[in-house]
Amino acid sequence: MKRLTPTSLFAGALLALAALGAHAADDAKKAPSEKQLKQQQLMKSCNADAKDKTGDERKAFMSSCLKGETAPAKTAQQTKMTTCNAEAKGKTGDERKAFMKECLSAK
Repeated sequence: MKRLTPTSLFAGALLALAALGAHAADDAKKAPSEKQLKQQQLMKSCNADAKDKTGDERKAFMSSCLKGETAPAKTAQQTKMTTCNAEAKGKTGDERKAFMKECLSAK
């Protein structure tokens, strides 16, 4: 019968920790990149815009939308942000921050 020595127990513990570390590194690699997140958002937006289309019309729309040829419809908040941004030209710092806050919260 083999006896476990403190050295063999320590070596076993190190192997277990190394395996856990490798597993954690694999999980970190699975996080989507910024480019992938943008593509996911674009897909989501194009898909929502194509909800009333079917068949070949939908396929053609999705293809052009994902290529950036057909811009996905903007939400009300995105439209408001674009408008407020344009109106805030020339303002900087706290002045711009206060203006944007007021502009975006206006109905």
